Amino acid sequence: MSTENNSETLFNSSIKILTDLIAFKTISGEDNSSLIDYCDGILISLGAQSFRTYDDEKKRVNLFSSFKSKKSNGKKPIIFSGHTDVVPVSKGWSADPFTATIKNDKLYGRGSCDMKGFIACVLAYAPIFSNSNLDRDIHFSFTFDEETACLGAPILINELVKRGINNGICIIGEPTNMKIIDAHKGCYEYTTYFEGLAGHSSQPHKGVSAVEYASKYVNKLIELRDRLKERQPKDSIFDPPYSTLQIGGIFGGIAHNVIADKCYVNWETRPVIKEDGIFLNSEIDKYATEILLPEMRKVFSDSSIKKKIIGEVIGFDRENDSKACEFVSNITGDNSREVVSFGTEAGLFQEIGISTVVCGPGSIQQAHKIDEFIELNELKKCLKFLEGVKNKSIN
Repeated sequence: MSTENNSETLFNSSIKILTDLIAFKTISGEDNSSLIDYCDGILISLGAQSFRTYDDEKKRVNLFSSFKSKKSNGKKPIIFSGHTDVVPVSKGWSADPFTATIKNDKLYGRGSCDMKGFIACVLAYAPIFSNSNLDRDIHFSFTFDEETACLGAPILINELVKRGINNGICIIGEPTNMKIIDAHKGCYEYTTYFEGLAGHSSQPHKGVSAVEYASKYVNKLIELRDRLKERQPKDSIFDPPYSTLQIGGIFGGIAHNVIADKCYVNWETRPVIKEDGIFLNSEIDKYATEILLPEMRKVFSDSSIKKKIIGEVIGFDRENDSKACEFVSNITGDNSREVVSFGTEAGLFQEIGISTVVCGPGSIQQAHKIDEFIELNELKKCLKFLEGVKNKSIN
C-alpha cells in the first residue's frame, strides 16, 4: 500500500473511531465503562495487555493498555494519555451533540476536540504500533472524570507506582493545535459548609447565622487573595503571574426573617507553586478553627465549619531539561514552548517521575462550547505526529 493510501486509511479509521467515541455519553460523573470496553476491545484484539482501575462504585473506569517492546534498547516508554469524560451539554446545539457531524472540514460533537479526537487518533494508529518492531513499550492511558478536578487519574497513578511504571515520556493529548505546552497552574476546588442555629430575626443573639460566618470566611479569603499577589515568584511564566483565588458562590438562608442555620461557599485557587496552596489552606483553616468556630460555639455548641476538597489538581511545572518536550520537538520541528491557563493531568504524571508534555489536536477555543468541533486537518496533523513516534520507536 502506498504512503498516501495508508494515510487516507488511517484518517478514515480515526473518523470512524471518533464517531463511535462521541456516541458514548460519557459526561463527567457518569458511567464510562462502555467506552472503556470499546477502547480495550480494539487494543486487546491487537495483542495489547491491559488493566483497569475503578472508582468506589466500579462504574467509572480507567484503562491502561500496553504494547510491549519486541527488543528493548533502553529507550523510555511512551504513554499516550487522554481523559474519556466530557462536560455536560447545554441547550442551543445545531444538531445532536452525541452524533458526529462533518461540515466544512470540521467534525462536530461533544468531546470531538476535548479530547476524544486525540483518543481516536491513537486508537486508529494502534494497529501500526502493534505490527511494528517496537524497541520501547507503547502505553495507552484513558481516565475518567478529568473535567471534575481529575478524580480518576490519581487512582491510576497509584497503580502505576505499585507496578513500577514511573519512568518514561507521557504525551497528554489535550487540544493545543499540536503545540508544546510545558506548564500550567494548579487548580484546587473546595466547598466550605457552615452550620449554625436557626431562629427568629427579631432575636439574632439567640441564633447563629451560618450566612454571616460564611461572609466573614469569604472576606478572609479575599484578604488572603491579596497576600497571594505579594507572594508572586520572580520570573513567573504565567498570566497573571501570581496565584489566583476566586469565590464561585455563596448559598444559604430560607427567608428574610429567619436566621440561616446552613450556608456553603464554593471557592477555588490556582497556585503558581504548590507552596502557595499550602499557605492558603493553612491560613484559612486556622482562621476557621481558631476565630470563627469558637465565636459560633459560644451560642450553639454544635456549630460546625467543614471544608470539603472537591479536587486538587496539582500544577505542571516547567523543566528546562524536559525529555518529553525534546522528544516532541524532534518530531514536529517546533521548539517553542507555551503555558496555558487550563488544568490537565500532566502534573500527576510529572510528580511520579515521568517526563510529561501536553500536545494534542484541536483548539481549546472550541472546548466546552456549544457546537464543539475539531478541524479535520488537526486529526491529520496528529496522525502524522504518531508516525514520527513510531519511527522513533522501532529498531
